[in-house]
Amino acid sequence: MGTRPEVIKMAPVVKALQSSGLDARVLATAQHRGMLDQMMETFQLKTDWDLDAMRPGQTLPDLTGRLIPALADVFQSSGAQAVLAQGDTTTVFCAALAAYFVGIPFGHVEAGLRSGDLLSPFPEEGMRRLTAPLARWHFAPTETSRTALLREGTADSSIHVVGNTVIDALLATVARPDLCLPPVVRSLKEGERRVLVTLHRRENFGEPLERILGSLRRFAQRHPEASLVYPVHPNPNVLGPAQDLLGGLSNVQLIDPLDYPGLVAVMREAYLVLTDSGGIQEEAPAIGRPVLVFRDVTERPEAVEAGGVRLVGSDPDRFDQEVEALWNDSKAYADMARPRFPYGDGSSAQRIASILKRDVAGG
Repeated sequence: MGTRPEVIKMAPVVKALQSSGLDARVLATAQHRGMLDQMMETFQLKTDWDLDAMRPGQTLPDLTGRLIPALADVFQSSGAQAVLAQGDTTTVFCAALAAYFVGIPFGHVEAGLRSGDLLSPFPEEGMRRLTAPLARWHFAPTETSRTALLREGTADSSIHVVGNTVIDALLATVARPDLCLPPVVRSLKEGERRVLVTLHRRENFGEPLERILGSLRRFAQRHPEASLVYPVHPNPNVLGPAQDLLGGLSNVQLIDPLDYPGLVAVMREAYLVLTDSGGIQEEAPAIGRPVLVFRDVTERPEAVEAGGVRLVGSDPDRFDQEVEALWNDSKAYADMARPRFPYGDGSSAQRIASILKRDVAGG
């Protein structure tokens, strides 16, 4: 695991593997140090190895050059019979390549997502395409993902449609009796509606992000009854523009990143979710929260097809049209605001554990 989303999506897998009697050990690359540590604590996970790979101002080539030999050394010395990683980060591709170099089979959790555009999202689309040929097990979340893998020549016998493990994590978190809004999030006044905002995608840095933030600023100014909560990613390419364009607005809260229960609590209480995140496209529809996505293409078309997500890109006019319809038309809102489960029923991790126990341990 290297990033915050990887911990969220792999924590159910680690626990399912351990419950099934397999010896599941955790390696952290710490590609994103602080946010990874926060999630490890949230899910009560301990690392067996920590590469502490994050460096100030790190580039993708630098990170790749450090990770591959370090991962290969651990894999080789650990006696591992399988390596698993989730998603589409540099950590995932490097883990797959290092496992290949030392002859250990690799399992790709959340395999087969494709946007069709190598530059959107960047570098995620490239990372997951490069990972696929190296994998022994492709744990695909949906039939759409399975079809994408088959189209690329992946053997059908190696593909397992298991759902997405983020739904396992989400449903377990929503069911917690102690789930509540974080103290930093202010209470709503009468007549207010909460809006959750998340933005962090690399392909939106620069002018696209400024257009998105400008759209959010105008929306907040038009609707003083909207209470926007924006946990701001610490990347300077995001933090600076967010403070410049949204700072000082009385109905916009710019806060530090939330732990997972805190984020889920805000999402559960939100009227609307505005994001460029991949994971939230999976999570919010499952709890009936309409999502507008600041991207032109998505590798998660199932939620769009199910009616819970709409793409608006960075175009202010598209955003205004969609957000005003949801804000002002109760029927349009109700059509989107019902739970949808295109990504599984919360049993994905157990399916993965069962397949690995059969194939690795002969159980």
